[in-house]
Amino acid sequence: MRATTIHAPFDLRVEDVPDPVVQDPTDAVVRVLRACVCGSDLWAYRGESARRPGQRIGHEFLGIVEEAGADVTGFRAGDLVVAPFVWSDGTCDYCAEGLQTSCPRGGFWGTPGSDGGQGEAVRVPFADGTLVRLPADAASDDHLLTALLALSDVLGTGHHAALGAGVREGSTVAVVGDGAVGLCGVLAARRLGAERIIALGRHTARTDIARAFGATDVVAERGEAAEAAVRELTGGQGAHAVIEAVGTEQSMRTAVGIVRDGGSIGYVGVPHGSGTGLDLSVMFDRNIALRGGVAPVRAYIPELLPDVLDGSVDPSPVFDLTVGLDGVPDGYRAMDERTALKVLVKP
Repeated sequence: MRATTIHAPFDLRVEDVPDPVVQDPTDAVVRVLRACVCGSDLWAYRGESARRPGQRIGHEFLGIVEEAGADVTGFRAGDLVVAPFVWSDGTCDYCAEGLQTSCPRGGFWGTPGSDGGQGEAVRVPFADGTLVRLPADAASDDHLLTALLALSDVLGTGHHAALGAGVREGSTVAVVGDGAVGLCGVLAARRLGAERIIALGRHTARTDIARAFGATDVVAERGEAAEAAVRELTGGQGAHAVIEAVGTEQSMRTAVGIVRDGGSIGYVGVPHGSGTGLDLSVMFDRNIALRGGVAPVRAYIPELLPDVLDGSVDPSPVFDLTVGLDGVPDGYRAMDERTALKVLVKP
């Protein structure tokens, strides 16, 4: 089969690789119908996170089960499924608690020895604990398939951030970051009943999506100017809940600066850089809570799936560029240059 591999910074290739096969009786092989490029993939692309030459890449995909191992009981060939961005056994204490990202036998797609999502097929370990079945007729609905793909990462990650931030009915929420995860955080905040949603972002195409997703206000300023703008919008108090979806020191400083005393920050931006911008004494004095991390999206898919299927939640607008498998390197380049928000891949 063909799959995307990374060899060095800015050196992505679509190459012939061995076809995936069932290696363990709990495996399944999934033929990929839709995949995409994540903002976190760009850190490897830019050389800011290490990869072995020739390593697979991509962690968001959905597709059709081609083969299931002898011990797989929940799926059979022909099933349409979505995969969260980590696999998990579904039987450990962490999986039972809904923290599949800490499963001792789990792992991330594209790590050494595993398949990546940006290819024609993927071997899925622990299929019963990892995959979620989708309605078969969704396979013929291009728009719905695109929306369902967001369940593999960005929609669940935005939801995780909203939960960490304590978004509740009638609350005021601020979202730091206008990437796909931040925009899905806006969707999640609206779904959870936020009364006011302030989106921080400078790119009109992205803030237009934020408004369509439920943002009531947009703040284009950055740094101290952004903090002042949010304070002005909230009568000087700040937001009850802040979603941090970037992961830089500046974004975390902004999150702390715009949260209301007694409020919470839900952080899901993958941290990068030399610091976090956190001053625990400030957080202590102002009773600010911080909760988040790697989103256990496998725990959230069953809850979010019905809303995507009935159209009440539609994350598909975050995909603004579509490429075939050969176009994946161009898709990375477009996201790196910020001419694309999130790239959809149709192998």
